[in-house]
Amino acid sequence: MDARLVESASRPMSNDDLKKKRAQRDTEEGQKDKNGKPLKFSRDLESDWTIKNEVPHFGLKEHAAVDAKHGFILATIHSPASVHDTSFLQYCTIFSRHTNKSIKIVYADKGYAGLPNRNFLSVNKIADGIMRKDSTTAKLTEREIERNKTISKVRYIVEQYFGISHLHDQAKRARFTTILKNNLDAWFRLSSMCTRE
Repeated sequence: MDARLVESASRPMSNDDLKKKRAQRDTEEGQKDKNGKPLKFSRDLESDWTIKNEVPHFGLKEHAAVDAKHGFILATIHSPASVHDTSFLQYCTIFSRHTNKSIKIVYADKGYAGLPNRNFLSVNKIADGIMRKDSTTAKLTEREIERNKTISKVRYIVEQYFGISHLHDQAKRARFTTILKNNLDAWFRLSSMCTRE
């Protein structure tokens, strides 16, 4: 399981402009044009700002779960870029169940570390493959460092999906200005990729 940043389909705007446009969209007058017809928003009002590696990014975040053995994409969903990866581990795990077989283990990087996700895996009898990270009170032990290395040897598979979709499917940039349409687009692209294989 992992997440990647996706550029917005429209050019960036400031947080203040985003707030104003969203407020306008949410009013009754903002829903219709001067002729009373539903207003179409050409700007992406569902994207937002985040910073990664000290570089600002305006857009969305794609959260994905990939089968560690065969590389099949099991679940994918978009969110605003500022949403933390941790929030989608449970969603991607639940929607990765395409068969009657239970999920044995979930592999994820340090961004998914935290008690809520570990409790979720424990309650659902799924082995914890989330990498450990240093805390303010304790450094990683040698055993935890080795465990992280072992997990990273499996986790690369989700990075392959991101890389291939970047190169061959132009997935680096969103095609639409709403999260719903981008989710549908991703699901249909993935199903067409499967049928082409």
